[in-house]
Amino acid sequence: MTTGPEADIVIIGAGIIGLSAGLLLQRAGRSVTVIDALPPGTATSAGNAGLLSAGTNMPVALPGFWRNVPGWLTNPKGPLALRYSYLPTAAPWLTRWILASRTSTVYAASDALRALHRDTMDGYRDMLGPELFADLIRTEGSVNVFYNATPGRNEPFIRHLIERHSIAVDDLDRKALVDLFPGIGPIAQRGLYFPHNGWTVNPGRLTQAVGRLFVEAGGTIAHERIFSVRPAEGGFELFGNLGDRRARAVILAAGAWTGRLLSPLGVKLPLETERGYHLMLEDATIAPKLPLLLRDGGMAITPMEGGLRLAGTVEIAGLDAPPDEKRARQLLDRARLVFPGLEATRWRKWLGFRPSLPDSVAAIGPAPGVPGLFVAAGHGHTGMVGASTTARLIRDLVIGTPPAIDPKPYSLSRFNR
Repeated sequence: MTTGPEADIVIIGAGIIGLSAGLLLQRAGRSVTVIDALPPGTATSAGNAGLLSAGTNMPVALPGFWRNVPGWLTNPKGPLALRYSYLPTAAPWLTRWILASRTSTVYAASDALRALHRDTMDGYRDMLGPELFADLIRTEGSVNVFYNATPGRNEPFIRHLIERHSIAVDDLDRKALVDLFPGIGPIAQRGLYFPHNGWTVNPGRLTQAVGRLFVEAGGTIAHERIFSVRPAEGGFELFGNLGDRRARAVILAAGAWTGRLLSPLGVKLPLETERGYHLMLEDATIAPKLPLLLRDGGMAITPMEGGLRLAGTVEIAGLDAPPDEKRARQLLDRARLVFPGLEATRWRKWLGFRPSLPDSVAAIGPAPGVPGLFVAAGHGHTGMVGASTTARLIRDLVIGTPPAIDPKPYSLSRFNR
């Protein structure tokens, strides 16, 4: 017999996805408890590049991208690394990832990403209110930087996807880049300016702010580790390190750990961990006005209130392998290719775990075959940008309101076809 507390809705995961969903559900009149072993804003949501790219509509797996994979893997400073001891575990996901580069899958993924990201700024304004929004978020745009003077093999298709969704973008030549970013090196030949993109000056503080609003709205945050979720009479039983809990409905927003909670329930989700690193330069000698996404360098350079954040790369090694600290340190070398005068004497290293699905589209909606269980996970590189719209979608699905965007592209059942 379960003797622990009972809740209306329990959300497992106090990252930006879980807290945003909790806030909107609490404001909609539901009683919500968010559970996480760590405080809000101290895990993956704290360490990302902070980009709020409303114009992000491209999955990672584009047609023909697989041709680059061998070169990435054999380059110790490349954007992709694979721990070969982990290859047997990762192989099924990697196969799905390559298959997701089929043109039809890419179109579907691009449409889904655009629908989820286009209203991110409005979503954050609604959640935060004007004062917090102005404090935490900048809306001046972002720049994609290219090293080659002429478009590469994939760029015509990338441009096609941009035009397909009428995303505002301006071409920048070498002179425009120099005017915008004094000190930028000759490797940066051209760029794309996305005027409707933005960024947060502190992803951790943004997540914590959403958590405070959630508590102020009457929500509860519990610091526990949940080991298992199982259906029980009238809802679910949750077993954690502090005992048992009951809930009428459960939302799994546990990021890269979501799959471990789903698997015992027979719900299959091809979720893999893309480990990412960052360096936070506290005394950088450059201060760009806008974030830069280095398309050929596999990283982002983002100005934040704590310094300059260098974030990126992908390492496939699961949740339990020790960090490869040199991948964090290499980010400074990569940034210096673009800004040769960049110096810093104080920095902090970080490792985080992106929850990624092969098609780059999050899983948002009910778990097949388990009534009352919902999932909001698998956002990969775009959890911060997709959080506000994900929260609205999961709120509408839980309370039974017609959703503002079509939920079908994010359905978990798409992986069982």
